[in-house]
Amino acid sequence: MPFHILTPEESSQYERDGFILIKNFCSAKEIDKLYAAALADEAMKNNALDLNDQTGKKTRLSLWFTPGDDVFGYFARSRRVIDAVWQLMDSDAPVCHFHTKLMQKEPRVGGAWEWHQDYGYWYKDQFMFPDQMISVMLALTPASKENGCLQVIRGSHKIGRVNHGFAGEQVGADMTMVENALRTMELLYCELDPGDVLFFHSNLLHRSEANLSDRPRWSLISCFNSASNLAYNEHSTSWKVPVTPVPDEAILEWESGPANHKDFLRKENDAALKD
Repeated sequence: MPFHILTPEESSQYERDGFILIKNFCSAKEIDKLYAAALADEAMKNNALDLNDQTGKKTRLSLWFTPGDDVFGYFARSRRVIDAVWQLMDSDAPVCHFHTKLMQKEPRVGGAWEWHQDYGYWYKDQFMFPDQMISVMLALTPASKENGCLQVIRGSHKIGRVNHGFAGEQVGADMTMVENALRTMELLYCELDPGDVLFFHSNLLHRSEANLSDRPRWSLISCFNSASNLAYNEHSTSWKVPVTPVPDEAILEWESGPANHKDFLRKENDAALKD
């Protein structure tokens, strides 16, 4: 099957809006395999973290730094992902994988994520250039208004970094600036079908509501950094290791094992988790 290659128009949209949504970026068969692995993988279950929102509802996630030889690693290292990220970054240096999160927002109990920017978290790690950091969100299940899909403020990445502070066990953006942004720019709900991908800038303001529906909302979010973007206070090392891409066919055709990652994030090590 042909895999998506970003067009100049899509690159321009990303620069203007701070995000682009690509429909059917992954096939139904690829999503079936990824979602089945997400449900069955013991490493994901054993290393999942529960984070409370301001109301006490919980969102579960698993976060790891090094992309392995499993279906999740094959997605993050796939040529279609790496080429798109490199094209959208403000850098000619190689692409590095910072971390990937498996987001598990369960029916009726999955909590909200407060308004934030990814760089609002990563600033504390002293990454120098937010334009050289991108998140790639892949829907594993349908994401709708009813089950707490991502909300974004179009063009808010151009504000620059907004101050952040704790909101429950999460870190949230300064709500005065968020309210100003909402009065100035357009609020959009990013409703996704399984296989759709959202590329978004590290300074894009975004949030999601709690999942009060009877349907789960699961997604993968792979975050990338340019090799030229130094971090002076980040203790992991994946952010500075150029990715070794794999063919787009690897997800379906290559042998893959369980996610035996040894570098999962532990809750006691970092409370700044999101989305």
